[in-house]
Amino acid sequence: MKKEKQSALIADNCPLICETYKSIISKVAKLTSNLNFNTDITYNCNGAYDIIKRTIEKETSLNFVLLDLKLTPSTNRKILSGEDLALLIRKLLPSTKIIVSTDCNDNYRIHNIIKSLNPEGFLIKNDLTSEELKNAIRNVVSNTPYYSKTVLKLIRKEVANNISIDSIDRKILYELSIGSKMKDMPIYIPLSAASIEKRKRHLKKVFNVKDKGDRELILIAKEKGYI
Repeated sequence: MKKEKQSALIADNCPLICETYKSIISKVAKLTSNLNFNTDITYNCNGAYDIIKRTIEKETSLNFVLLDLKLTPSTNRKILSGEDLALLIRKLLPSTKIIVSTDCNDNYRIHNIIKSLNPEGFLIKNDLTSEELKNAIRNVVSNTPYYSKTVLKLIRKEVANNISIDSIDRKILYELSIGSKMKDMPIYIPLSAASIEKRKRHLKKVFNVKDKGDRELILIAKEKGYI
């Protein structure tokens, strides 16, 4: 039987993790009679965007993407994280399946990712073994969602506050984290300085930040995995 050729993209800051994932994907192909994978690797948002652009230009397909949320931002600051990358994939390649792999295990953050991306696969790295990843890939390529045990446990918990952080909020948090001045933010964020300031006040309220400065807001946002 001729194996069906599928394409995959691995996007993670760590080269060792990428090579490990690629090796496991190859093992899945060997153990599956009708599957074969052509797998690309990238370590940042720039590289991932180039592969997405190439896929569109060549009118080929990208069957699934395995990505970390904490990817190095693109140089133009338009794609700040794996989440932004996944949202772009949803828009440009809607048939591509997304498997999120992250070390973040904050309850609010997990809910926010599910709400914004609805990924076909969602894995917490602390849960991850080679068998776990094999199972995730097999399920996702056969159109069955796969969430690791920690994700399932977290989404079953009652969430006291409905924290909803959109892409603009995350851009504001990112700019604050790298020390951008408020007057310069409209260069990178499609809002007026007054609107950005209003959003920042709302973010402080959401994260229950009492401090007038930005340091506490940045620290809490990092702790919860939004930066």
